[in-house]
Amino acid sequence: MQLDHLAVAGETLDAATAHVEEALGVRMQPGGHHARFGTHNRLLGLAEGLYLEAIAVDPDAPDPGRPRWFDLDRFAGQPRLSNWICRVDDIERVPEQAGKPVALERGDLRWRMAVPEEGRLPFDNLFPALIQWQGALHPASMLAPSGCALRRLIVTHPEAQALSALLGTLDRVIFEVGDVGLRAEVETPHGLWVLE
Repeated sequence: MQLDHLAVAGETLDAATAHVEEALGVRMQPGGHHARFGTHNRLLGLAEGLYLEAIAVDPDAPDPGRPRWFDLDRFAGQPRLSNWICRVDDIERVPEQAGKPVALERGDLRWRMAVPEEGRLPFDNLFPALIQWQGALHPASMLAPSGCALRRLIVTHPEAQALSALLGTLDRVIFEVGDVGLRAEVETPHGLWVLE
């Protein structure tokens, strides 16, 4: 398991995008639509094969007939760094609490992702979403360089030690006991900025 990308959720895609751009001082790039879950996104390439997405419910998409991923059906309030996504080699062997594998696509991209039936991940939605890319294409390789690099992702939760024990050591990921939240320290062209 290794870190793949980060997700910033908003009540609207414009709000989520503005949050990222203000927090990091860079512009996001176009993304696309996820028909299976009725969501859409914009993207930002990070160094070393990582990326960041701003994501929200697509108001023009039909109801997907099931809870959306990242608990977006219940999202409210200010945009925020809401989820982190880890890449795995075999999506069929992920922990049951991570969800059941769902086949997905957007343009030429193909992947399988473990999605809980109720849409919400364990540990107050701070358990990482798990993904397995199909084929050689990956969003990070399709994005223009942004000059940004993730230094650290801090996962804060009252049961941080239990979550850390389940997941093991992950490069750039730090677990701290505290209120539920995510914080990304990102090197930008303007210095070290923080995205929450």
